[in-house]
Amino acid sequence: MESRRAFVEDARHPGLSLTELCATYGISRKTGYKWLARSEAGGRAALADRSRRPHGSPHAVPPAVRAAVVAARQRFPHWGVTKVRQWLVRTQPSVAWPSRATMHRVWQQAGLVPRRRRTPRGTPWPPHARTEATIANDVWTIDFKGSFRLGIGERCYPLTVRDLASRYVLGCAALHAEATRPVQQHLERWLAQYGLPRVIRSDNGKPFAGTGLAGLSRLAVWWLRLGITVERIPPACPQANGSHERFHRDLKAATARPPAATWGGQQRRFGRFCREYNEVRPHGALAGDVPAQHYAPSPRTLPRRLPALEYPGHWEPRRVSDDGCVSWRGRREFLSDALNGETVAFEEVDDGLWTVHLGTVSLARWLERERCFRALRADQLSPMS
Repeated sequence: MESRRAFVEDARHPGLSLTELCATYGISRKTGYKWLARSEAGGRAALADRSRRPHGSPHAVPPAVRAAVVAARQRFPHWGVTKVRQWLVRTQPSVAWPSRATMHRVWQQAGLVPRRRRTPRGTPWPPHARTEATIANDVWTIDFKGSFRLGIGERCYPLTVRDLASRYVLGCAALHAEATRPVQQHLERWLAQYGLPRVIRSDNGKPFAGTGLAGLSRLAVWWLRLGITVERIPPACPQANGSHERFHRDLKAATARPPAATWGGQQRRFGRFCREYNEVRPHGALAGDVPAQHYAPSPRTLPRRLPALEYPGHWEPRRVSDDGCVSWRGRREFLSDALNGETVAFEEVDDGLWTVHLGTVSLARWLERERCFRALRADQLSPMS
């Protein structure tokens, strides 16, 4: 700026050649005439640098498209840019929608998304044998989302069940506690509506698992009696059920910040969210489709009564008493509280070694010398074993 102002002052003195003056300042005659014209038109301030931004751009987002992108973000504030773009393409295929990066930049310019600090990735969790879900009803995942307090001051415990292959939300219920009875009541309703899955995957908390033999709980025993494989993730590894945990994050953001005032209001929020999640919201794992396009009920229906337990003639059946014990070789041996009232059977597999079965499920070994039960597997109990 100082050099430009000095050039203009020198150029106003008579007798100086403009060509020599431009050579002295190291500029071309074209630039010199430009500075002189600007100074005459706008004074000293006109000599400042001007923006080189073009007046127009053929790749600019049209105002109507920009407004639609902003409106979509406002309608679905908890969706990511990929899902919003997929929804826009599906609902308005005739519009040339911008890329994900451009849409995200439009949201930032409109102040609709905060800038996040990058955090280093953690160490990946160790591999664990899990059932692969290739079709609907291969694997259902079940869990409790962290509890929160309603407006009336009472704590709400959301129970959620999803189909892993299709990501379809089968149920979301606001419960008063993490207890066996209300969980089983809701599961009976959902199993009657959607049929029986091949596997149910859960964590190791109550009421899905217990602390006794093979991690059995009353709920797990009921699943086994229905012919459902019980599968548990490794302890303290919620990332092993990452799809369900990610769903919980969306559920919390959309329905519990802030929570409803009453139980009915909170359940209605859950219902609206599940309908949107299943029928409107695109899913990245489904190539932008919605879960409802990939889910169908199971052909295995819920029986009115649990099937009777039948054992081969060479097995020795024993009824588990109300205190979890069985009579064996003239003594009462403790087996599991979760099996109260059930009939198990002992199969001799070697001298002094017996396998304990619940129907077609192998639960444990009975070691006569040590007089103790040892669970076969605690992370997966299958009716086919």
